[in-house]
Amino acid sequence: MIQSPTGAATTASLSRLLLRQTPPYLLPSLSPHSAAPFNHSHPRRLLRCSLSHSSSSNRNVAMNVVSDRNVSHEPGSKQALISLSDKKNLDFVGNGLQELGYTIVSTGGTASALESAGVAVTKVEQLTQFPEMLDGRVKTLHPNIHGGILARRDQKHHIEALNTHGIGTFDVVVVNLYPFYDKVTSAGGVEFEDGIENIDIGGPAMIRAAAKNHKDVLVVVDSEDYPDLLEFLKGNQNDDKFRLKLAWKAFQHVASYDSAVSEWLWKQSVGDKFPPSLSVPLLLKSSLRYGENPHQKAAFYVDKRLSEVNAGGIATSIQHHGKEMSYNNYLDADAAWNCVCEFRNPTCVVVKHTNPCGVASRDDILEAYRLAVKADPVSAFGGIVAFNVEVDEVLAKEIREFRSPADGETRMFYEIVVAPSYTEKGLEILRGKSKTLRILEAKKNEPGKLSLRQVGGGWLAQDSDDLTPNDIQFSVVSEKAPQESELRDAEFAWLCVKHVKSNAIVIAKDNCMLGMGSGQPNRVESLRIAVRKAGGAIKGAALASDAFFPFAWKDAVEEACQHEIGVIAEPGGSIRDKDAIDCCNKYGVSLLFTNVRHFRH
Repeated sequence: MIQSPTGAATTASLSRLLLRQTPPYLLPSLSPHSAAPFNHSHPRRLLRCSLSHSSSSNRNVAMNVVSDRNVSHEPGSKQALISLSDKKNLDFVGNGLQELGYTIVSTGGTASALESAGVAVTKVEQLTQFPEMLDGRVKTLHPNIHGGILARRDQKHHIEALNTHGIGTFDVVVVNLYPFYDKVTSAGGVEFEDGIENIDIGGPAMIRAAAKNHKDVLVVVDSEDYPDLLEFLKGNQNDDKFRLKLAWKAFQHVASYDSAVSEWLWKQSVGDKFPPSLSVPLLLKSSLRYGENPHQKAAFYVDKRLSEVNAGGIATSIQHHGKEMSYNNYLDADAAWNCVCEFRNPTCVVVKHTNPCGVASRDDILEAYRLAVKADPVSAFGGIVAFNVEVDEVLAKEIREFRSPADGETRMFYEIVVAPSYTEKGLEILRGKSKTLRILEAKKNEPGKLSLRQVGGGWLAQDSDDLTPNDIQFSVVSEKAPQESELRDAEFAWLCVKHVKSNAIVIAKDNCMLGMGSGQPNRVESLRIAVRKAGGAIKGAALASDAFFPFAWKDAVEEACQHEIGVIAEPGGSIRDKDAIDCCNKYGVSLLFTNVRHFRH
């Protein structure tokens, strides 16, 4: 026990004892703006307890010394807590709150930045009577902070508890979190320990506490909300909807943050693509005019999973020109872009209602464009045109001026042009084609993505269909083997058919789609549509089917052979495969089995 000092030197002895017992980091807390500690094991608390048996006068001296630092928040005064990793517009909100009469409490680097901006700051450790410790892991996790955030002003016993312990209330909490997302997705990667240290603990705790108590505390996690916050406070408003919106945003902010941490830890520990539970953080990119139909409301969200960072796709494309994208525009542009990116050689793809109606690859991209449109000019009109090469001045002029092969007069109209890049002159020319033409610049989708699709009450998840002709074996099962050119045609047709809605048939020759049949309930009807579109060019062409033929004789296989198809590529696997082989042998057609199905629903 500390012995009670006696005699004339009582006050001086107590002061020296108090200073000896007080660590240096606590000395600034003697400021009258500080709040009392809640730590009952603190040396000063021990001092006050140890003097309980001393004389009355000595007790009064000791209690007066302690009470100098036990000043509670003044009634009617206002206090804001600011702790930011992203310090964008910090000076704006800090000065704004100070001008409105708020005492600013802050931490570490945020406090230093505020002071540099001319804002008077009370540091968190002055309230907690405890230093930042464990390399910054513990700063704000303290009753003097969380008590001031969580206390309900309409609960008398809450206020009494604060007064008992000398804790002031917080009216505004402005917090954002360690840059975990940016760290773990940085180009050079991140060491596991560095990733762990960037998991914020104190920040989410303060945000959640303030959001829970939003009736009394305004919580802000987004710098875009600083102006609205200050305007709200200037008006002395009490808009519950504004408070509730900020609280929602705060919880959503933390939820997305936790989702990223969860995704990263799962990948580090197990790595399986299908975890027991899955969170998909989505960020609103735009509100759409309507959905698939005018009576349906719609919006477009960007997938913010870590796996989607720098992974390409239409969602992150840049729109250089044209009307705002619609719901159907996004679907069609995605289909066109996914298809054209499959091809190595310069390629043009034309899509209508998510189906490629024209595909052509040529060394000369102008020729590829013309052939892709020619495959089905009626469908191409009003469609989406995609290229896997840069659109320059020459190609842009061709897109702008090209006339429909159907009549040689009508200038082709498109909803969207999408490409990996544009020259400055190419963009200028395309902008002149139409005020409404949407011009998108996109990055190729990375392989290996997780594909998600919603059904009523749930989601289906699967690997993306990334297989190309180089990944599979085209096995000859017929008596006649295809020529090298026929094999190349079969590979081209097979690559096209994977992007056509089932039941799907594609007929192609010389790296050009001649005709396709899609979305029919039976394969025979899809074949007949494709044959009709291919016309007289069908002789010697390649035919690809997305799935096996259940029947051959007097069915799709025999009809294809009768139209003088040169080679057929299909997965095989039917109980009647032998019928298909025998039929092709009868007509002298090459038959290839791929052992890979390409259903697309």
